[in-house]
Amino acid sequence: MAPPHDEHEKSQIAEGEESMAAPADKRPISTIVIIIAMRTEALPLVSKFRLSEQPDSVFPKGVPWVRYYGIYKDMNINIIWPGKDTVLGVDSVGTISASLAKGACIGDVFLASDVAFHDRRIPIPVFDLYGVGLRQAFSAPNLSKELNLKVGKLSTGDSLDMCPQDEASITANDATLKDMEGAAVAYVADLLSVPAIFVKAVTDIVDGEKPTAEEFLQNLAAVTAALDRAVTQVVDFIAGKCLSDL
Repeated sequence: MAPPHDEHEKSQIAEGEESMAAPADKRPISTIVIIIAMRTEALPLVSKFRLSEQPDSVFPKGVPWVRYYGIYKDMNINIIWPGKDTVLGVDSVGTISASLAKGACIGDVFLASDVAFHDRRIPIPVFDLYGVGLRQAFSAPNLSKELNLKVGKLSTGDSLDMCPQDEASITANDATLKDMEGAAVAYVADLLSVPAIFVKAVTDIVDGEKPTAEEFLQNLAAVTAALDRAVTQVVDFIAGKCLSDL
């Protein structure tokens, strides 16, 4: 049998048990995972937070995914980049192209309130709703107000350009933003009950005069800088706070 605890030890144990029993939204946030599709967008943040590439990959053998990790303001920061396609050497599919449907400008940074797919068309009752896959992002009104970030709905598809069917679906989703990975991340986060915040920078205008690919590449550097600043501000705001504080 273990020896009896003195009063100091009992106090420490009680405090520890109380901390463990505290609801998740009342405990300080300790871990942040940032998923970024393009290496160009990831590297400024890797440098900013002084992260290092982890050689002991937690991912399945053979996949190109890369994890950068470090500690920043007592939080575990992870940046996940899907890596390069092993055949063509380009950033793996899911390239961020946070593009605009209506109501924003190049370089604007948004928090997504809702996320849905626009290219999973399954015209069968109930399956059609599954295809759209509408999910709400974690609500962070204090974060949005403090950083003066715009809020809009995000629609996700696998193509950089947009066909008429996609445009109709984006309109039906009432989306302001279009990207190539958000709804997939939202789906997995929902499965695992992990709070997800989506920070999206506008790179190109869906209904603008320039071809999407041309405008995306032309604006990438400037928008990456805007995203770098915004994500840093978001992480700094989160530091030391609980979920309920966001």
